[in-house]
Amino acid sequence: MDDDDDDIPQLSSHTLAALQEFYLEQQQREGMKTSQGFNQYSIGSIEEDWQLSQFWYSDETASRLADEAVVAAGKGGRIACVSAPSVYQKLKEQDGKDFSVYILEYDRRFSVYGEEFIFYDYNHPLNLPENLLPHSFDIVIADPPYLSEECLQKTAETIKYLTKGKILLCTGAIMEEQAAKNLGVKICKFIPKHARNLANEFRCYVNYASGLD
Repeated sequence: MDDDDDDIPQLSSHTLAALQEFYLEQQQREGMKTSQGFNQYSIGSIEEDWQLSQFWYSDETASRLADEAVVAAGKGGRIACVSAPSVYQKLKEQDGKDFSVYILEYDRRFSVYGEEFIFYDYNHPLNLPENLLPHSFDIVIADPPYLSEECLQKTAETIKYLTKGKILLCTGAIMEEQAAKNLGVKICKFIPKHARNLANEFRCYVNYASGLD
């Protein structure tokens, strides 16, 4: 038989080295997941998609907001995370605590979280499943994906539908006036941080006496 090896395209040494480095990084990431016991709730287990305007909170910020939500919701409380998956993930890490939580998110990758995942498109703010009854959550945490008046207004419709009263909003500092107008919230002293530094200054807003001041 003829030897056809000469017809097989060969990778350059530079390309081969780059590929090996890529696969090594992948193996290291998978190894980290393994060493963490495949923690599907760790921040970054689902990577940011910048095309969907996704920017995850830093671990410290997500923890602070999750802790605030638990206290605000109270014993046996119900928490809704609207476009705030980092906070949802931190809440799920507090396994065994006496609360329930749902994640309302456009990105269907988060459907891995099962029945607690609810597909959500802010363009249709009240297009929600029947089991999400009005005013059925003790606190709603929301981080509208875009810094626009339209996005905030529509997300505000969802928030007001879901919450019994308490609201924790995270959005740009430039949205302070609109946040007050649409949700009656006031800016907090606590300044949220993201895992990747953003150009826009972010702030938290609440309509109750919180632990974020």
